[in-house]
Amino acid sequence: MVRPRVAETDEGIAGQFDAQIYDEMMRRLRDKGWLETKLVTGEGITSGLVLEVGPGPGYLGLEWLENTENTVLQGLDISEEMIAIAERNAKEYGLTERVKYVEADASQMPFEDEYFDAAFSNGSLHEWAQPEAILNEIARVLKQGGRYCISDLRRDMTSIMKWLMWFFTKPKEIRPGLVSSINAAYTVREIQNMLPKTQLQGWHVRKNIIGLVISGQKPLST
Repeated sequence: MVRPRVAETDEGIAGQFDAQIYDEMMRRLRDKGWLETKLVTGEGITSGLVLEVGPGPGYLGLEWLENTENTVLQGLDISEEMIAIAERNAKEYGLTERVKYVEADASQMPFEDEYFDAAFSNGSLHEWAQPEAILNEIARVLKQGGRYCISDLRRDMTSIMKWLMWFFTKPKEIRPGLVSSINAAYTVREIQNMLPKTQLQGWHVRKNIIGLVISGQKPLST
């Protein structure tokens, strides 16, 4: 029996202390090679102007930039503190000319229609208070033929995997946040029921050992 979903805030990681602790965790995941960089490139997101929704401290997008050529990234995050950290990390990577971070609510993106060649997001879907609105916005700002990849935790992962994630998550101060994120995450069935209500097209959903992935391509006009 899967426990009911417990919604999490859509305000992002707020407060300097929380943002710094989250940055430490994500830097550790980066150093261990545990980011979803290959997942994003494996979905064909390898060129052009690309949107990252909820970049947090920016490591996934920055690693993606390092592993692609002729690419430019725009990261949209609701947290002022996270944007400041992401900008600092971009400078550390030497990628400030290829990335720009924008503070905004993803349910009302400040971008024109069909602006981006592709879009991706990792680990923020469970925080979206209006997921259907944000998925609609992703559909709106993508060019025809644009690919997208949205990955997140899965609430119905096994108890063993939940324990292993908790055990290996450091610094330990972030562990309560991990638990609340898992409790706020969706199941594949919940996402499959949600997507037909959105304007996102060409999608398919799959699960992995700890999470789920929504991926696809915006159709070309006929």
